[in-house]
Amino acid sequence: MENKKALPILFAVMFFVMVGFGIIIPVLPFYAEELGASPTQLGLLMASYSFMQLVFAPFWGRVSDKIGRKPVMMVGILGLAFSFFFMASATELWMLFAARIIGGFLSSANMPTVMAYVADITSDEDRGKGMGIVGAAVGLGFIFGPAIGGIFSEQSLNMPFYIAGLSSLVTFLFVLFVLKESLPAGGNAAKEKKSVFQSLKGPVSILYFMQLFISLSLAGLEATFAYFAAERAGLGTVELGYIFMIMGFAGALVQGGLVGRLTKRFGEGIVIQIGIVISAIGFALILLVDNFMTAAIFLSIFGIGNGLIRPSVSSLLTKRSTSGYGSVTGLLSSFDSLGRIIGPPLGGILFSLSVGMPYISGIVLSLIALFLYRVYRIQTKGSLEEYRA
Repeated sequence: MENKKALPILFAVMFFVMVGFGIIIPVLPFYAEELGASPTQLGLLMASYSFMQLVFAPFWGRVSDKIGRKPVMMVGILGLAFSFFFMASATELWMLFAARIIGGFLSSANMPTVMAYVADITSDEDRGKGMGIVGAAVGLGFIFGPAIGGIFSEQSLNMPFYIAGLSSLVTFLFVLFVLKESLPAGGNAAKEKKSVFQSLKGPVSILYFMQLFISLSLAGLEATFAYFAAERAGLGTVELGYIFMIMGFAGALVQGGLVGRLTKRFGEGIVIQIGIVISAIGFALILLVDNFMTAAIFLSIFGIGNGLIRPSVSSLLTKRSTSGYGSVTGLLSSFDSLGRIIGPPLGGILFSLSVGMPYISGIVLSLIALFLYRVYRIQTKGSLEEYRA
């Protein structure tokens, strides 16, 4: 196992992938509007990418089990680069849709393959640490990407797309020349071949649905907090940018430095439950936001809790896997995407009923997730090994 060398490389890969992805976030709505997109079409444009991720992440995960992690990762990163350059040169709205659909299809290879790579190179004891490092890279990429996109958008609206494309090309070359294949000949596809539906049978399927509820609650918060903070505390876009940056740093620090230690000492199960409880407390505190300071602190508390959950769930699922790691991480990414598709419109509907409803529902969704984990533990007979896992 070359985990000491490979983990920093994977951190760099996911950081630059997410920087490229994050660069276009603040620009895409304005760029789409310039090409004639209505608010409904903009929503469909955003959803099309997540939908392709939902459908194809398990497919790419299974492919990586068969042919190796590196080639699939390269396809995903190159696909992302192509989609960015395609968007940069778009002159009509259909071109933007085509680029997002192609990008969603190909880039859905990235996250499950990287997580499967981590599972390949880490022992059970260090699995949580490895997944946390990948999570930290994703979080930091999302922090720096939008800031870079905002800066370059002042030159022109399509400039951030060219920058994102170049970032992805550099990452592709980095993977090509520096990263070694982690999957031995025969791979862990040889363990047991399962369809997606077979993977959703048995107690382990509960963990996927638990992650769906976590993803739903997060997506609802992300979609509505800007309106909530403006109404409750009079905060503008600049303050919100700083608040989300602080939250992102808090989550990244927890994932990069704390998840590994906690899972090693207490096991993934306890860390997942702690994360869910802290997230629920964060949602409750958000209802009390009345200025910049309280918004930054309370959102960071939520970010810390949320940062504990996903790496621990990824670690636990790969440990319990009886099929290839890629199949497991691909299916988990699919459930994440489903939450990100349903969460924003659900959050919007709840916000229109009452400004605090998305966060009250966040508490409820967190409690459901906690209940599902307890059901999982009971169904696995609550052995000491499972409890620590």
